[in-house]
Amino acid sequence: MADLARLAKGRFLVIGRAGMDLYADPPGTRVEDATRFTTALGGSSANIAVALTRQGAQAALLGCVSDDAVGRFCLAQLDAYGIDRTHVRAVGGEVRNSLAVVETRVNDCQSVIYRNNAADFAMTRADVESVDYPGFAALITTGTVLAAQPSRSAAFHAFALARAAGLPLIFDVDYRPYSWPSAAVAAETYSRAAALCDVIVGNEEEFGFMAGDPSQGLAKARSLIGEGARIVVYKMGERGAVTITPEGEGATGIYPTQALKPTGAGDSFLGAFIAALGRGQPVESAVRRGSAAAAMVVARVGCAPAMPTLAELDAFLANHPGPTR
Repeated sequence: MADLARLAKGRFLVIGRAGMDLYADPPGTRVEDATRFTTALGGSSANIAVALTRQGAQAALLGCVSDDAVGRFCLAQLDAYGIDRTHVRAVGGEVRNSLAVVETRVNDCQSVIYRNNAADFAMTRADVESVDYPGFAALITTGTVLAAQPSRSAAFHAFALARAAGLPLIFDVDYRPYSWPSAAVAAETYSRAAALCDVIVGNEEEFGFMAGDPSQGLAKARSLIGEGARIVVYKMGERGAVTITPEGEGATGIYPTQALKPTGAGDSFLGAFIAALGRGQPVESAVRRGSAAAAMVVARVGCAPAMPTLAELDAFLANHPGPTR
C-alpha cells in the first residue's frame, strides 16, 4: 500500500460526477409546493472537491459532463470554486448530466435524482490515461463511479495508474442503489475496490451491504485492515464513528447541531478528514474535523455552497460543545 505521508502534497485528484442541484425555495418548502428553486453545484465527487478546496487543499476533478447548458453550468461552478477541470470532458449526443431536485427539510426530506444515461458514466480509459498522476497527493473516488460501464473499467484502470505512481487510494463507498444494475454486482464491485484502497470511508449500511449481512458491517470494515488498508472509518450516524487502523481502533462522537437537512454530510466529512490528514494531523483529530464539518453542512442550505472554510471549521471547533461520547 502507498505511504500516506504523500497526502502532505495537498493536491488531490477526485474521480466522478459533477451535477446540478435544484433546491426548493425558501427552505422548508416541499418540492410539490415550490414555485421557485435555487441552483448549486452537486454530485458527490464535485462536492468532495469543493470541501477540499474550502479546507485549503487543491483539487482536480476527473470525469465527464454533458455538452449542453447544464454541463456548462457545472463547468462554470467548478471554476468558481477553484477546482481544476482540465480532465473534465464534455460529452455530446444523448447523455445528460446528473440532476437532483432536493428539499431543505429535516423530516421526510425528498431528494429526486435524475441519472438516466448519465454523462459521468461515459468516462473512458483514454480519459484516465491523460492524467499526470505523479503530480497528485492521492486519488479519491466514490462508489457511484463504479456503477456502470465504461466508467467502472476506467476507474479501476485509474487505480492501477495511480498505484504505479505511488498515490494512496481513497474510497468513499457512497452506495446509491438506483445507479446499479443489481445489488450483487454492486457488492462484488465495492468489495473489489475496497480491497485495493488505503483509506475507506462508509456507513454501517454500506459496510453491511458489502459483507452480504447487515449485522457483519463492522467485521467487514475490520477485515479491510487485514487486507492492507491503512484507515477505515465506519460511520454510524448519530452514534458517531469507529475508526480502524493497523494500530487499533477508537470511537468518536458527533457534534450536535440544529440541522436543516440531511444531505451533504458525507461529502463534507471526507473533504475535511482528508485535508486534515494532509496537514499532518493525527487520525482521531482528522475524524473529529470531518465530523464537525458534517455538522456544519447539514445546518446550512445546499451542499457545495455549505462546505465550511478552514477558518470557519476552526472557529466551530473552538466554540462548539462536543463531540458527544
